Amino acid sequence: MKTKHTALISTQNVVLFNKTRMFCLLIIILSSHSFLFGQKLLDIYKKGIIHLVPEPDFGKNNNWNPVFKSYYDTIYGKPMGNRKSLIILPDGSILVNNRYRDFYTKFSANGNFEKEFYLTNKFGKPVKKTENITGIINNNFYTQPDNMGNLNLYDFNGKWTRTLKLNYSVKQMVTLSNNTIAVVGWSIWKNQTRDFVALVNIQTNKETVVWEHLTNRPNDNEHSNMFYYAYYFKSRGGFSMSTMPYTNALGVAIPPQITNVDNKLIVAIPSEGKIMIFSQDGKLVGTNKTDWAINSVSVEEQKEIQHKAIEKFKIIKNPHFASWATPEENMEAYNSILKNMEKDLADIKKPIPIPAFSTIIKDSDGNLLFFEFPKETNTNKFNVWVFQNGGKFLCKSSFECDDFDLDINPSKMIFYKGFLYSLQVKKNVTGVPLRLVKFKIQ
Repeated sequence: MKTKHTALISTQNVVLFNKTRMFCLLIIILSSHSFLFGQKLLDIYKKGIIHLVPEPDFGKNNNWNPVFKSYYDTIYGKPMGNRKSLIILPDGSILVNNRYRDFYTKFSANGNFEKEFYLTNKFGKPVKKTENITGIINNNFYTQPDNMGNLNLYDFNGKWTRTLKLNYSVKQMVTLSNNTIAVVGWSIWKNQTRDFVALVNIQTNKETVVWEHLTNRPNDNEHSNMFYYAYYFKSRGGFSMSTMPYTNALGVAIPPQITNVDNKLIVAIPSEGKIMIFSQDGKLVGTNKTDWAINSVSVEEQKEIQHKAIEKFKIIKNPHFASWATPEENMEAYNSILKNMEKDLADIKKPIPIPAFSTIIKDSDGNLLFFEFPKETNTNKFNVWVFQNGGKFLCKSSFECDDFDLDINPSKMIFYKGFLYSLQVKKNVTGVPLRLVKFKIQ
């Protein structure tokens, strides 16, 4: 016969067992939910065609004409107002860079316009010449270095906190740890150009180079790039133009692309399709490679592209390359460029290799989207690389959107908590077409 004391212990054991079972069940549910959440975007990518659907309530109170009035900015008659980029602060608010303007635009987490604001220097005075806000570190944001190599940090109110000094040009920056920023640097030497990736400590300004590549510069009597032109006017400088998208002004393949995944620095080389994985202290811990073939533009394709460019160029009746040049100087530039374009058409003799990819965008689950280098405009096929056991490409997909002309650009597209926040031009609207959009991915 059980005593009252024994029955009480038995009851307590049952309660303890039930609590333990419920706790274990909760852990299983949470773990399953976490797994499913981590796989959610990847599962959507596997569909092949991804639809970007704007959230209707995001930024619904905005009057875009005054908010993005700088969209109509021009320099020497060329549109510049769409050269904008964005970052997202830890509280979900969004900052938009307005290139060639002294102010930045801030939006709330729900996309509504809040204010235009200025940065202040160490003396508390407004910064007159602003650089793009590029990243966040230690509750500060940092800007693209200016032409003197000054990389400035500011608190979230725009007040200056620190300046780092770099002695080279910077093409990309990524935050690694609380004190380290990875940079893609570039400099010109006497007979070579140097591309490299370095880690910069924001406390000491010490730099550690983890990768570099030297490229011989062409002789002065050679074309640096048969599809690149520069014309210098007698009075006030010059301008440049290009008809082929595969190389930059010096004929060098597009620079390395970097990002941060699971506390690792990913350095990807577009011309080789090579992917290197570094620890946050700069040690190489693994390598990988894109699993699709590197293509090339055939001689016939090059000639067709160049021929179309020439025919389009010939349509120009009153060339106006620079507002400060005389009509005679503009016409002289036009004739010189046309002559060079026709000479370049005759000089096409061999295929041009195409980089394996043009850009990388990291989603909010830590997957990397490697966008293939397009032969045709407005194509955005991407390969999804998952950082597991050294990395693996699992599927190929592409974005589609009925309402916007998509501009695939990592500075304009940021994943945050499963959504894609982006600056895009909306179709079929009057007034300013540029929008800050929150896309649902499905």
